[in-house]
Amino acid sequence: MLAIIAPGQGAQTPGFLNPWLESARVKDLLTWWSAVANLDLLHLGTNADADEIRDTANAQPLIVAAGLVGALSLFPHPSDAFGKVGVVAGHSVGEFTAAAGARAITAESAITLVRERGLAMAAASATTPTGMSAILGGDRADVLAAIAKFNLTAANENGGGQIVAAGELAALAALAENPPEGARVRPLSVAGAFHTSYMQPAVARMKSLSTSVTVHDPRTRVISNRDGAVVHSGRSLLDRMIDQIANPVRWDLCMETLNELGVTAVIEMPPAGTLVGLIKRALPNVETLALKTPDDIPAALDLIGRHGSASAIDNQPTWRMIVAPFAGYFTSAGIEVGTQLAAGAVIGTVSNKRESAELKSTHAGTLIEIIVEEGDPVAPGQPIARLHPEGQN
Repeated sequence: MLAIIAPGQGAQTPGFLNPWLESARVKDLLTWWSAVANLDLLHLGTNADADEIRDTANAQPLIVAAGLVGALSLFPHPSDAFGKVGVVAGHSVGEFTAAAGARAITAESAITLVRERGLAMAAASATTPTGMSAILGGDRADVLAAIAKFNLTAANENGGGQIVAAGELAALAALAENPPEGARVRPLSVAGAFHTSYMQPAVARMKSLSTSVTVHDPRTRVISNRDGAVVHSGRSLLDRMIDQIANPVRWDLCMETLNELGVTAVIEMPPAGTLVGLIKRALPNVETLALKTPDDIPAALDLIGRHGSASAIDNQPTWRMIVAPFAGYFTSAGIEVGTQLAAGAVIGTVSNKRESAELKSTHAGTLIEIIVEEGDPVAPGQPIARLHPEGQN
């Protein structure tokens, strides 16, 4: 099975997009996405210096645009990917690249959202002097204890003996002076304590925007940073990505899921290199390729040919509808969205003056959405609720 993965902030380097701009299509895409983001992505990817592309508001749309360029270079017709890619995942902002690749959101929505995400996170970072430091090596329990001792947060657990602490700069300095046994602490060049409670204002801003974004259930498996779970609902996926702004990234659990699914090969989208390094240590039997420049495309296509297989959910519905049996009024049973339902579970009733009927789930699964409100009139066959059926990841 083939996995496509997308990196997060910090993977970018000055001029990394230069080789890609030899393609007229890539240049056109970046010109269009620059207009969507109201940001010169062509300049940022070619002529901007390290400080300019380190700026959170610039880095995030640049990284997502680069990842989408890489994916479209391998699969010029996006639907072709679903015959080859079994699962996708992204680290932090790379989740938006993965979501667009799985067709849960459009490329334009991804670019717009990450531009706003970057601006909102930059604004949140400006309120308190915070930062992040990588802790390399050491026993995991000892590292987590040291992070807690200094009132910091384990913002990223990346596997391979790498945990990122985040919080106030004074606390990070104290941690560096008193590192856990067998570990070293390396400050990261970032603007704030990402994936911690300091980013809560950015979450509020993004939630207000996300309600207007059209989503679809993914066309291939998508692994969530929250807990390594495979997420089948497009709306749940977007909600998770927004909540993740202020919550830790568990890339270690994402890699565990790649292993459990039976992934045999991984291609990392540009700006590539960071994630395949982690996978080589955690999953040494998995073949990896970092798509850094167009020169890597032939090797990537060879890997796709040897490991690619159709997505398990490409042509299968990832949800089921519960519909009204006749005209009447809907009464809810009070079951909350997100509840795991057994087959035959009652989610409400439809009734009129002559008859009443319980609305039952015909499959076991997760209640994704209740489409009507309490007391609403409904017509025969009208969708009432939607659930993702229980089954294999």
